[in-house]
Amino acid sequence: MTISIQALLLFTAWTFLLVVVVFAYRGVALLTGTSITSWPRGSKNANDPGFIQRVADAHANSLENLPIFAVLVLAAQAVGKPEVTAGLAMYVVYARLAQSGVHILGVNTPLVLARATFWTIQLVCFGLMFWGLLR
Repeated sequence: MTISIQALLLFTAWTFLLVVVVFAYRGVALLTGTSITSWPRGSKNANDPGFIQRVADAHANSLENLPIFAVLVLAAQAVGKPEVTAGLAMYVVYARLAQSGVHILGVNTPLVLARATFWTIQLVCFGLMFWGLLR
């Protein structure tokens, strides 16, 4: 298994872990009397703790970037250029973990700037991977 595939699996595992946290919270809430209709699609339940709302947002952020990362890694494998993603793949994962972690911590100007920095690192890595695949 290449380092890029390992990184893709780690990114996927992290995304999965985030949704499991939200699912577990909602499961406990249901068992303690919260209505199953408390979480309509596209809106937030104001009764959810800020921590859970931020975990859900971090999960959504991960989901938005997972397909891009997956396509780049799998395309590199498919065209016989795994080296294009090998050097950057783990940096994508590290930046994703850091972005999610900062997101879960809270929302204030320094944290939002830190989150944006980690997202920028991922975008730069994606751009370099695209460039490497197109050359």
